[in-house]
Amino acid sequence: MNRPILAESAIHPAIRQRIAEHHQRVIERVQTAVAQHALVVVGLSGNPFVGKARKALTAAGVAHEYIELGSYFSQWRLRNALKMWTGWPTFPMVFVRGTLIGGADDLRRLIDSGEFQTLLQA
Repeated sequence: MNRPILAESAIHPAIRQRIAEHHQRVIERVQTAVAQHALVVVGLSGNPFVGKARKALTAAGVAHEYIELGSYFSQWRLRNALKMWTGWPTFPMVFVRGTLIGGADDLRRLIDSGEFQTLLQA
């Protein structure tokens, strides 16, 4: 399945570079963390689902890298750039061995099914 993304040919050449560079640093920050760590959680302060995911990982005895990008009222533009990059609409964003597995509920399902441990060992 391919998710729809506006074709580059449908973007005027004068703005392509601006689009390509839009909040590129935050995307690179997450890409670097995902490349360096087996488990990365990207979230924001005050979000109960971010806390839920991190508590589930702690309870499972799994260390993780955490990237916090502001709160509900700050840094939302940076988080929006990550949403556009990944296609994932909410936080947290949980990456296991370079693969986005979803959010807190998706993480819980994988832990409960035993698949999470398999993903970590891959």
